[in-house]
Amino acid sequence: MELYVRNTTELANLLRDYGITATLQRVEIAGILLSKKQHLSAEQVMGKVNQGRSIVSKATVYNTLRLFAKKGLVKEVIADPTKIFYEPKTESHHHFYNVDTGELTDFNADLKMTDIIPDAPKGMMVKGVDVTIRVGAA
Repeated sequence: MELYVRNTTELANLLRDYGITATLQRVEIAGILLSKKQHLSAEQVMGKVNQGRSIVSKATVYNTLRLFAKKGLVKEVIADPTKIFYEPKTESHHHFYNVDTGELTDFNADLKMTDIIPDAPKGMMVKGVDVTIRVGAA
């Protein structure tokens, strides 16, 4: 589901629909993440929400982003061990990560991954597959 919400009342209601208490900081962070199709790191979200002034703490941004991902409001994409992005497109899809520019772009998930995914351990089931292909200058 792709969510592009701009109205603060809609944002607060959406947060509540996902079981998230709608604090002022959470509504602001949601407004940035859910305003358009994009991939943002926690640092980028913090820069946009604070816009040069220190209103929302780093801890609040990180905790809020983790909460949003845990509740399914946004998707967390781990591009490499030091770079995590958040995006409003939560349905299954994959990514190219440009290691030179730090840009993350989507690509279609219609690939038949089931042929290469091993069976899950006994008593477990595969809940999803995320593919990130890292690219850079040749």
